[in-house]
Amino acid sequence: MVQHTYTYPLGHIVTAMYWQNVKDGGLHLTVADTGWAKSVWGKLYGQWIAGCTVFVYDYDRFVPKDLLKVIAKYKVTSFCAPPTIYRYLIKEDMRAYDLSQLEYCVVAGEPLNPEVYNQFYKLTGIKLMEAYGQTELTVVIGTFPWMKPKPGSMGKPSAGYEVDLVDEDGNSLDIGQEGQIVIKTHKHKPLGMFKGYYRDEAMTERVWNNDIYYTGDMAWKDEDGYFWFVGRVDDVIKSSGYRIGPFEVESALMEHPAVLECAITAVSDEIRGQVVKATIVLAQGYTPCDQLAKDLQDHVKKVTAPYKYPRIVEFVTELPKTISGKIRRVEIREQD
Repeated sequence: MVQHTYTYPLGHIVTAMYWQNVKDGGLHLTVADTGWAKSVWGKLYGQWIAGCTVFVYDYDRFVPKDLLKVIAKYKVTSFCAPPTIYRYLIKEDMRAYDLSQLEYCVVAGEPLNPEVYNQFYKLTGIKLMEAYGQTELTVVIGTFPWMKPKPGSMGKPSAGYEVDLVDEDGNSLDIGQEGQIVIKTHKHKPLGMFKGYYRDEAMTERVWNNDIYYTGDMAWKDEDGYFWFVGRVDDVIKSSGYRIGPFEVESALMEHPAVLECAITAVSDEIRGQVVKATIVLAQGYTPCDQLAKDLQDHVKKVTAPYKYPRIVEFVTELPKTISGKIRRVEIREQD
């Protein structure tokens, strides 16, 4: 359990005003169940402090058409949801709904595939603004209103956070090098950052020591200072000496019209150590078959490095997810 102090809501003023861009008099909808931290930091604390009205929409099962009807009927002005929601929305006839009041849309919870960004922009004219945070933190890295979004990038560090990328030995990395995202707290503790794990000092010490908090997430930084998510430290695949980030392979697959959503995981292999596996939910009109699996493998080889293609392809009707919409890759690995 993550333990916060009374400053936690104040740290989310940045979340609401300078990432979600909520406005006094606006109507904001964040898709998040109340069992998750995203509920309080995505739709309550900062949003109310900023003077925005919070719209609540409850449902037993997510139906894309119903969500679009609600946004249109009640004239929602700003919207926040995980990538899963946007992946389903772009498969609907969005132009059939009056979304003229919708001004600003943001995305978090998982990395956003560039293809989803491009399709949503094509259908609505709205640029999805991505951000990265954790239950332990507030918005650490974000694409803010004054920034030009780069599809697939989390953005740049938030004010108040000293962010760095380090290798396995704790050395800072250069532009283009993949490493773990860390928060340096030797100067000050960022407003809204957690105190530690409740009744678990040992776990707190493992991730936060020598004034450095280790997020457990991998990324790289480009020459403009934008951060690009690679995957959880445990999710990075090591195959025949290569390090393969699951997000890049997922993004390549998402560009194929047959793919509605997918998850990339590692499967043990005696020769290569690990091989890439793709678990795929197909879009309407496509039927699982060996030829389609081969087409998807060939597509990945063309879009990214050939050694990153999924050697195993499994078609499923749905992916295991948390109630907040995040894909549970760990469950796929456990089943395998």
